[in-house]
Amino acid sequence: MRLCRPALAAAFVVLASPCFAESSRPIPVNNQPAQQTAFIDLLALMSGHCKTLKVAGRTLACKTVAYAHGDTGRVNFAVAVDDPTDANHVVSFSGENGKRADDNSYELPIDRMLLNSKDRPKVDGLPVPAEQTSTGICRQTGNFAARKVTDVTCSATDSEGRKYELLFVSDGTPVSVRRIRQSSPSIQDPFK
Repeated sequence: MRLCRPALAAAFVVLASPCFAESSRPIPVNNQPAQQTAFIDLLALMSGHCKTLKVAGRTLACKTVAYAHGDTGRVNFAVAVDDPTDANHVVSFSGENGKRADDNSYELPIDRMLLNSKDRPKVDGLPVPAEQTSTGICRQTGNFAARKVTDVTCSATDSEGRKYELLFVSDGTPVSVRRIRQSSPSIQDPFK
């Protein structure tokens, strides 16, 4: 009987402890982006070089530019910064409601800049970008369906007055386009 009581008490503690547990709280992140439930459904990688990449007045070099379309309609022109001290240095021009004026041009109004680096807080091991409310525009000359993009230009100013510029020129290599999942198009196409 003496052994039964400690065993019964231990069983009670083990079974009852989940009832008293608190839900885990999110780790606080400076400048935390809104909850993201969007998934990337189209990714296009472009080969070439940046003639201009300026981030808050600093001139930088880039490795590559990618176009990422989310299933909610948000688009990012993500620029991998050529920074030997930081493999996670990425600057993204982000917006919604892109428009095609014709088959060879695309315009994306920019409403935020996403700034990522090795120093950003991490979630699931990946850095969470700082979001800066911004206004600006990106223009792409070329067509993903034809796998040919000539250039991408972007210009934006954030809410604190910092300026961001991009002039990316293709080297002529066909664009690598990957449809990751099926979704409805979000682009405003005057020809349909």
